[in-house]
Amino acid sequence: MAIIPQTPKVVDYPTSDGKPMGETDLHRQDMVDVIETLEDHYAEQNDVYVTGNLLLYYVEGDRRRHLSPDAFVVHGVPKLPPRDYYLLWEEGRPPDVVIEITSKTTRREDQGKKLVIYRDILKVPEYFQFDPTQDYLRPALQGFRLSEGLYVPITPIDGRLPSEVLGLHLERDGRELRLFNPALGIRLLTRREQRDAERTRADEASRRAEQERTRAEEEARGRLLAEAEVARLRAQIEELRRKTGESG
Repeated sequence: MAIIPQTPKVVDYPTSDGKPMGETDLHRQDMVDVIETLEDHYAEQNDVYVTGNLLLYYVEGDRRRHLSPDAFVVHGVPKLPPRDYYLLWEEGRPPDVVIEITSKTTRREDQGKKLVIYRDILKVPEYFQFDPTQDYLRPALQGFRLSEGLYVPITPIDGRLPSEVLGLHLERDGRELRLFNPALGIRLLTRREQRDAERTRADEASRRAEQERTRAEEEARGRLLAEAEVARLRAQIEELRRKTGESG
């Protein structure tokens, strides 16, 4: 009997799990700021993929085996094209770093199910959790590094948590999670801060241009007044010479 080969079943992987991007405006903004700052940091590296709030499927053919990290970075995979989801078996690499913005509804999953999957299944080298409201985590910023199959807490340096994978330090600034470049000794700007800085530079350039225009106008006015005064004096001298000649 001839065996008819079966066509592999095509699985339709959803692009959304139906959950909101962030529990509150604060959580969403923190998430967006971290993703955008990391995107800008790796803007010139085409083999580093930065994303977040994207479904990551880790078992081929199983639509239920997925999670959605708030932010993650993968080295060694192309930045483009944009993904609808992240299929682990196609990309060939799990995340190198995962960052979760913990909230009331996600804290148990972030510290339980997700942590186990990141550690035991995906073997993510570094895992960070941040609680912007300081209601669920003590301390509010925590980091773990994979060591011999276990997550070991990352020791702070100057109040920041160093990421060996990113070459950056993570730090809490009030309700914001910020990234610090220890090699340059500077904090990375969010895109909102970059826009504010651009506006400030534009305003300063406009102010300097206005000052230069005013100075040029004042100089031109001064030259005109000086020329008018010279002309007046010359006229007086000519008039005096004329009168002196008539009287002689």
